[in-house]
Amino acid sequence: MARAMVLLCSLLVLLGTTTTNGMGVNWGTQAAQNLEPSVVVEMLKDNNIKKVKLFDSDHWTVKFFAGSGIEVMLGIPNNQLRDLGDFDNAQDWVKHNVSKHLYDGGVNIKSVAVGNEPFLKAYNGSNLKTLLPAMENIQKALNEAGHNNIKVTTPQNADVYESGSGVPSDGHFRSDIKDIMGKIAKFLSDNDSMFLVNIYPFLSLYQNPDFPVEFAFFDGGAKPVQDKSISYNNMFDANLDTLYWSLKKAGYPKLKLAVGEIGWPTDGTKDANAKMAKKFYDGFFRKMATNKGTPLYPGYIECYLFSLMDENLKSVAPGPFERHWGIFRYDGQPKYSLDFTGKGNDKMPVAAKNVQYLEQQWCVLDTDKVKNPKDAESNVQYACTMGDCTSLKDGGSCSNLDEAHKASYAFNNYFQIQNQDVEACDFKGTAKIVKHNASTGGCLFQLALQSDGIRVPIATGMSVFAALLTLLTLF
Repeated sequence: MARAMVLLCSLLVLLGTTTTNGMGVNWGTQAAQNLEPSVVVEMLKDNNIKKVKLFDSDHWTVKFFAGSGIEVMLGIPNNQLRDLGDFDNAQDWVKHNVSKHLYDGGVNIKSVAVGNEPFLKAYNGSNLKTLLPAMENIQKALNEAGHNNIKVTTPQNADVYESGSGVPSDGHFRSDIKDIMGKIAKFLSDNDSMFLVNIYPFLSLYQNPDFPVEFAFFDGGAKPVQDKSISYNNMFDANLDTLYWSLKKAGYPKLKLAVGEIGWPTDGTKDANAKMAKKFYDGFFRKMATNKGTPLYPGYIECYLFSLMDENLKSVAPGPFERHWGIFRYDGQPKYSLDFTGKGNDKMPVAAKNVQYLEQQWCVLDTDKVKNPKDAESNVQYACTMGDCTSLKDGGSCSNLDEAHKASYAFNNYFQIQNQDVEACDFKGTAKIVKHNASTGGCLFQLALQSDGIRVPIATGMSVFAALLTLLTLF
C-alpha cells in the first residue's frame, strides 16, 4: 500500500509539471546576442519542455542537447536546398549534422525539417524545383546511414492551401503549387512522415481588419462558421481542417498532421501584447490538453510553440511584431504566467539561470546638451535603422514615451546591439552613458548579453537595402 501511494504521488507530481502532450517549442537565434545553449537547454528542462525545433543544425548548438532527453528537430535553411540536390552533399550533411550526434547518451534527433516555408508567395517560386530533391536525398542518406527512424519533413506556411468560400470543405492546394504539393504529400506518406504546417491566428487578425477577433482565440465567443454539419468556433480548427480537405483531394487523407509554429507576439503593434498572448496560449493549452484534435483530425496533434525567445535581428517585413514572438524575453525572463499543461494552474515559467550580461550601463539622450529632442532626429533615425525600434511602433510597449525617452530608447538599443562599444554611444555628441537603469514604465531598456558564439544567419528573401528601407519605416 505504501509503495502504491508513493507511485501515485509521483504520478500526480509528474502530471502537474509536464507540458501538454505533444507540445514542443521553436528556438531561433536571429538576435544580436543569444543565451548560451547550455543555459537554454536547462531552461527547457526546468519548464519540462520535451521537444525543440531548430532552424539550422549548427553543431556547437546541437551538441548541448546530448543526454538532455529533449527530442530535437533539426532544420535546413532554404539557401541550402540547391546544394542538397546533389546526393553526395546530402550524405555529407547527414554525416556531419546527424551521425556525429548519435552515440550512446547523445542527441535525441527525431526529424529533419528541410527548408522553412519555402513556397511563400514572396519567394516567387525560387524553391519549387529544389525542395523535393533535397528532401528525397536527405531521407535516402539518413536511411543509408542506418537512421531510418529519423524522418524528413518540411514546414509549410498555411498559405500553401486556400478556400475560396472560406469553409474548410472547399480547401485545396494553391493552383501554382498543386502538382508539387501532391508529390510532397506522396513522399511524406511513403516515408511515414508528417505534414508540418505553420498556423498563425494572430496574422489573420493583423492582416484583415474585418477578421472577427474572438475567432482567433479558443473561448467560444466567436460567431461560428458553419461548414455542412460542422460548426467551427476558432480559426485553428478551421485552418487545420482546410489542410485536411486539401490533402484528401490530393489523395492523402490519412497523412499525419503536425503544427510547426503557432503562437502570439507581445510587442510592435496594438494586438501584440502580453495580455492577448496569455489569452491565446491559455485557450490553446486547454484545447491541447483534451487531446480531441479538430472535427476532421481528432486526437493527438504534435505542436511547436513559436517562439521560445524574442529575436531582435529578424526581418520586420511581415510587421514590427516579428521580433517579439517569444514566451520569454531575449534574456530568458518570462513575460507572463502560463500553465503549459492546460489545467489552469497559472505560474510564471522558470526563467533562464546563470544569465551573463554585459556591464550595467545604458546609453541615453544627453538632455544637458540637447534641449529639443527633435535636434537629434537624424541620429535617432540612424539608431533605429541599425538597431531595433519596433517597441516604439504605434501600439508597442514603448510607443507612449515622450520624444526624449524615445530617443534614449533608440540610442540604447543600438548601443547594446553593438555590445556596449563606447563609440556606439556618441551620436554626434548627443548621447551619454549612464549607470542607472534607464527603463521607464512598461518600457524595458535592454542590457546586452555576453556573446555566446552562435552564428546569426542573415534573413533570406530580402536584400540588405530592402531591409534598411523597411527599418526606416518603423520610427
